[in-house]
Amino acid sequence: MSQKTAVVTGGAGFLGSHLCDRLLLEGMKVVCIDNLLTGNLNNISHLFGNENFSFVKHDITNFIFVPGKVDYILHFASPASPIDYLKLPIQTLKVGSLGTHKVLGLAKEKNARILLASTSEVYGDPEIHPQEETYWGNVNPIGPRGVYDEAKRFAEAITMAYNRYHGVETRIVRIFNTYGPRMRLDDGRALPAFVGQALRGEDITVFGDGSQTRSFCYVSDLVEGIYRLLLSDEVEPVNIGNPDEITIQQFAEEVLKIMGSKSKIIYQPLPQDDPKVRQPNIEKAKRILGWQPKVGRAEGLKITINFFKSKI
Repeated sequence: MSQKTAVVTGGAGFLGSHLCDRLLLEGMKVVCIDNLLTGNLNNISHLFGNENFSFVKHDITNFIFVPGKVDYILHFASPASPIDYLKLPIQTLKVGSLGTHKVLGLAKEKNARILLASTSEVYGDPEIHPQEETYWGNVNPIGPRGVYDEAKRFAEAITMAYNRYHGVETRIVRIFNTYGPRMRLDDGRALPAFVGQALRGEDITVFGDGSQTRSFCYVSDLVEGIYRLLLSDEVEPVNIGNPDEITIQQFAEEVLKIMGSKSKIIYQPLPQDDPKVRQPNIEKAKRILGWQPKVGRAEGLKITINFFKSKI
């Protein structure tokens, strides 16, 4: 059987780099494309000696050229944390729309299967809990978070259009909160923010009263779910995340306890349109992919916190 080739857009990012690792482990050739707007070469530097790996610095909102055959495309290019997409609103909208259009064009040209990295943010501030794939969401299109939420909702819509009208093989994963090594300490998400503040001896900032909930999935579990979805026959969106729900207040306390930190928790106003709850219904992933998360939060947090410590 001939060797498969996979293209990973956003491959120098947190999730993209872990996917590059997994695809190489599965014996594929991997072409990593990233403009390094939020990605980092340090995430993939360990792969530069691998003959099956190549890196292309490129903005995918422009025409994409990849020589030779391509079997799979994993489209992970986008700012993904609030601090990034609030700072880069136009770029976020462009990569979700123009970038997705270009990547779908590449998939059509190469007769490749494409997997779109969507997000739980398509559900907005949900009125249904936990969130299942049939829920259409509650999103403010003109709010500050709309640049990310609507970019991903458009990306899903155009991906399904390419499937229906051009016959492109498409897959859509809706990713819930994920953590693990290679996250940036400055990306504004809860875990790196808490750890960074604690390591610097600062107070821990919790937004609102801390009663809002999140469900955190360790990166290796997420990658396993994505890989299974890529190889499956499921065309419509699939939630991949850990349904173990926790309040942000409890999460901050958990992080401080694991770190043995004496930092205090302080409170700041909740950002506009910040979701009050977030928990995936993963029954579809269990049924179709035979997937569910295995790494407990305590185990995953220890590994991730040690990674952060090694970077400071």
